[in-house]
Amino acid sequence: MNRVLTLLVVTTMLTVPAFAQDRGGHESAAREGGHVPAHGPERAGPPHVDAHDRWIGHAGANDPRLHLDHPFEHGRFTAGFGPGHVFRLAGGGCDRFWFNGFYFSAAPFEAGLGYCDGWLWNRDSIVIYEDPDHIGWYLAYNVRLGTYLHVEYLGIN
Repeated sequence: MNRVLTLLVVTTMLTVPAFAQDRGGHESAAREGGHVPAHGPERAGPPHVDAHDRWIGHAGANDPRLHLDHPFEHGRFTAGFGPGHVFRLAGGGCDRFWFNGFYFSAAPFEAGLGYCDGWLWNRDSIVIYEDPDHIGWYLAYNVRLGTYLHVEYLGIN
C-alpha cells in the first residue's frame, strides 16, 4: 500500500504543475482582455515619403545610430534645400556620392539595410532637406523612387 501511495503522490506532484500552466494562446489573451496578432510584422521597407508628404520610417530624435561626435565636420551644405532645388547625381555609391561638386555619404546603417538599393548614382534626381531631428545629418530624397536616406555632407571638391 505504501508503494501505491508513494506512486500516487509522485505522479500528482509531476502532473499538477503542467495543468496549472497557462498555454498563452488566443483564448488566454481574450480572457485577459488582450489581443494576439495573427502574424508578425512585415519586413520593413526603405524609408519613403507617402502621397500625403508624410516621411515614413524617419528615425526618432534619440536614435543612437545617427549620433555624430563632430556634426558638420566638413561644413554645411548651402546649395539649396527643398523642392525648388533638384540635383542630378553624377556618380558614386552609398559610401560616397556627388553632384555639382558637392560630396555626401549615406548613413552606414541605412546602407547596410539596403536603403540605397535601386539608386542610380550617375543620373537620379534628388532633393536635399535639412534633418530637424539629427544634428549634422541631411535627408536626400530620391525623386524617381520616392525613398530617402540620411546623408552626411563631406564637403566640396
